[in-house]
Amino acid sequence: MNRQQPRFDSAMTGFVMNIVVHVSDARHSSDPADVITTYSLGSCIGVTLYDPVARIGGMLHFQLPSAAMDEDRARRQPLMFGDSGFAWLLEQLEHMGAVKRRMKVKLAGAAQILDDNGVFNIGRRNHAAIRKVLWQHGLLIDGEDIGGKSPRNLYLQIADGAVAVRKDGTQAPL
Repeated sequence: MNRQQPRFDSAMTGFVMNIVVHVSDARHSSDPADVITTYSLGSCIGVTLYDPVARIGGMLHFQLPSAAMDEDRARRQPLMFGDSGFAWLLEQLEHMGAVKRRMKVKLAGAAQILDDNGVFNIGRRNHAAIRKVLWQHGLLIDGEDIGGKSPRNLYLQIADGAVAVRKDGTQAPL
């Protein structure tokens, strides 16, 4: 796991360990001291999955909607894509003991950044793709902070599954 040094978080109780999820990356944990974090979600989407019974969670930060866009790259970097990245994270969590039907799913990102004219619409395409993947897996979205023009940070606290989004200098629960 990518861990940073412990830090004190005044919004929580005591010291926590941050696990950082980079772009085209995913991480998971069952350690209640962990907070899984990703920074600067623009048109990318951060997906959190959490099983409240097993207290196991994970996060994916994907860039592009579908592995079919570039199958060679998807074989090398499956976490870059919403569909293959989600499948990888779900498999890891189930291997750890999480149960798919109990999963709480939250999304953030899909902003329209550096594309003011909406030519590429990567954020909207990413959002549509992950909704389709979730539907195919029989999962519903429990919360989302999607769209707009501002980047976001996303946090998943493993102890209780709490998810927060920081955007425009303000942090709020999701």
